[in-house]
Amino acid sequence: MTDTDPGAASNAGPLAVICGGGSLPYVVARAAQQQGRRVVLFPLRGSADSQAVAPFDHHWIVAGKFGQFRKLARSEGCCDVVMIGSVLRPALRDLRFDFAMLRVLPRLIRTFRSGDNSLLSGIAQMFQEHGLRVVGAHEIAPEILMPPGPLAGRQPTDSERADIALALALLRATGPFDVGQAAIVADQRVLALEAAEGTDRMLARFAELRQSGQVRVRPGSGVLVKAPKPAQDRRLDLPSIGPRTVEGAAKAGLAGIAVMAGSTIVAEPEGIVAAADRASLFVVGVPADETGK
Repeated sequence: MTDTDPGAASNAGPLAVICGGGSLPYVVARAAQQQGRRVVLFPLRGSADSQAVAPFDHHWIVAGKFGQFRKLARSEGCCDVVMIGSVLRPALRDLRFDFAMLRVLPRLIRTFRSGDNSLLSGIAQMFQEHGLRVVGAHEIAPEILMPPGPLAGRQPTDSERADIALALALLRATGPFDVGQAAIVADQRVLALEAAEGTDRMLARFAELRQSGQVRVRPGSGVLVKAPKPAQDRRLDLPSIGPRTVEGAAKAGLAGIAVMAGSTIVAEPEGIVAAADRASLFVVGVPADETGK
């Protein structure tokens, strides 16, 4: 199955969707169903929305209970697995493992000591070693990816494109360190870089700095830029934006949002457009080689 042949899913077996928070798991599930594929959801307790889960065949699971998930997935005939949705990274000490996880605990401890990309890739490898193929959500539903060009609002100005190019260069440089996927740049100044707090909290932090006068930039200036890390496993953790991202950018006083086209997930595009129109922000998909020229 490839990005360009989503219809191949109709010939595959049932799809397991491990659901975190947000609306994306159900967008992916419905896309698979429209392709004629049976879908079984595996919502994570504490993350997934019980009302959104209810219309689908599903089994609630707990992080750390890999043996339970593997048994349930096999009983449903699932060989392909999608992991999608927001999940807070748990502390290792807070997890309660079943026997299957205890058998790989030394390896799990090593992956927990690394960045998010290494952790997710390690989990995917464990799945595959037990006959479960990890599939990218965008392979099932390519329509969730950001298209090139404006999604909402105007085109960026030349100076804003220069800021976007600087942010993309920064994210390429920091990618090997497995830190965040987002940055804020205004007038060729790097003003914020996403770390463990995530994009929403980075935007809130920047808004506070701006309101307190600790960051001085022109009103309505600055661009939030999101892009995947260069060596990122794109089956597992593509950057994403949604209406909340736009609302956070508006509160931060930014001019707009630019994300890498074809490599960023767009949650609730209609909501993004409505929020951007209300705030007079642009939202644009740019190529990976954006130069600002």
